Parts: sequence; structure tokens; C-alpha cells
Amino acid sequence: MAETVVLRITLNGEERELSCLPGERLLDLLRRLGLTGVKEGCGEGECGACAVLLDGRLVNSCLVPAIQVEGRAVTTIEGADADRELSAAQRAFAEGGGVQCGICTPGMVLAAGALLKRDPCPDEARIRTAMAGNLCRCTGYVRIVESVRAAAGELAGGGGS
Repeated sequence: MAETVVLRITLNGEERELSCLPGERLLDLLRRLGLTGVKEGCGEGECGACAVLLDGRLVNSCLVPAIQVEGRAVTTIEGADADRELSAAQRAFAEGGGVQCGICTPGMVLAAGALLKRDPCPDEARIRTAMAGNLCRCTGYVRIVESVRAAAGELAGGGGS
């Protein structure tokens, strides 16, 4: 059996020491830890079901070798509400119908949050570009774009995180 590698990472705001196999993907490590918000859709970085934030940047965890996250911060949807309150994006998706089957929702919410952090007042083109790496087969994207707009409006009004 292959020897394991010890990683020290910040996972959802908590310092962790984890072991992984040398060829293990970040997606598989996170699933093994019980973080089920990250899902394997395509396994090729095309769908966004496995999206996480790596040092605040949206990445597809199916493409990231776990050993490459040594010393870095990984945030999954489970850590998106670190203060135990829904983020503006989570609230907007839930209230605005941006959620249907739920497969794409974690990646969409993380992508929306990352966008709003760097661009608090995005126009529709920027929203669509930011969400482009996440495929949704249920909503047709209209409700998703509306949800991101609503979250931006909430943040602009000072009503959320």
C-alpha cells in the first residue's frame, strides 16, 4: 500500500492535519472527511459540482491533487457560513429559486460569493462569466443570475455577508 502524506491546511476556517495518498484528488479527500457538499459530476473540471475555494479562489477540486493544498486555505460550502448564518448568496439562492435539484448549488453559491467579494456590484455579463464554470440542468440560469443580483443588492444595502 502507498505511503500517506501529511498535510497541514486550513479547512473551513479550522487548522487541520490530514493524511492523504500521494495521488489523491482534493475532491476525494474532502468526501472522505464527510464533506458531502462537494460532489463529483464530470471528474474533468467541466461542471463545477466539485467547486471549492482555494485561498479564496474558485477551483474544481477534481483537478487539484490534495498534496498541492499544503499550507493553504480550503473552503467548502459547509464552511461558507462560518458564523452560522447564511451568507447573502445562500439566502438569495434559497429565497429566489436559484436552487432546484441541488447538485450544482454548492459550486454556484461559492462562485457567487467569490464574485461578490471581488466585485460587489457586477452586471449581468460579469455574473454570467463568473458562473460559467458551473453547469445547471434545472434552472436555466435565469434564477441563478437573479439570485446573484439579489445577493449583490443585499450586500450593497449592508444587509448580509
